[in-house]
Amino acid sequence: MLIGDIDVHPVADGTFRASPAYFGDHARPDGHEDLFSRDGMAWLPIGCFLVRTGDRTVLVDAGMGPEMRDDGPRRLLVGGQLLLGLRAVGVTPPDVTDVVCTHLHADHCGWLFDRDAVPVFPRATVWFGARDWDHFVADPGVWMFGHIRQGFRAAAERGDLLRPVRGDTTVAPGVSLTMTPGHTPGHLSVIVSSRGSRALLLGDAIVCPVQLDEPTWESIGDVDPGLARQVRERLFRELEDGATLGAGAHFPELRFGRVLAGQGRRWLT
Repeated sequence: MLIGDIDVHPVADGTFRASPAYFGDHARPDGHEDLFSRDGMAWLPIGCFLVRTGDRTVLVDAGMGPEMRDDGPRRLLVGGQLLLGLRAVGVTPPDVTDVVCTHLHADHCGWLFDRDAVPVFPRATVWFGARDWDHFVADPGVWMFGHIRQGFRAAAERGDLLRPVRGDTTVAPGVSLTMTPGHTPGHLSVIVSSRGSRALLLGDAIVCPVQLDEPTWESIGDVDPGLARQVRERLFRELEDGATLGAGAHFPELRFGRVLAGQGRRWLT
């Protein structure tokens, strides 16, 4: 995917299997059999995006890492393939200059640090929502992989690597961040823009395009479901402008699309 002069390459770290109940106890597969296509389950990616602009190589989200989380029928996450996907496009960990974590759920920051809490991307600056630090890293009562929490704390003590974000900011030429809280307190989305073209990398602010048709479908991971719903609708409206493309970390096949406006809005890839 070329956004003007900027190359955006989707890379999957693994698989996210979800039942309708992931979206809420009221969610049903009826009418969405194309999504819940195998034994009543949706098989979605654990997605990341590699953005190359000028001399910067920006990784948006860092996958699950070589880990698994099984939450029963509602959700299964299996990671481990990100480094292979990067190598397939000629990128090794030292090549990455920046990592942007849209939020700090396990399937978005799992490759930041290895089991010894050592940075996997040794030269990269790590950008994330400051309020996610307060929610995940600073609060031991909130679940997080121990080595990821330890890695964050060690990096903070060294005073390098970390760039907590509290408002809209620029990461690299044509790559900026905008706050989209709700799914997590510090959730952010990435805007890629060049030569009049524009794309939104949504993280989990929109988990799946099915939420356009089913606005009451949420995510079991939403920290503030009401705010998440408001932000989701704002982003869908932004994707109606005819010029902006969007993709989230769990969109089927990591396909970009937009909202076709008019009577009965629909998702168009």
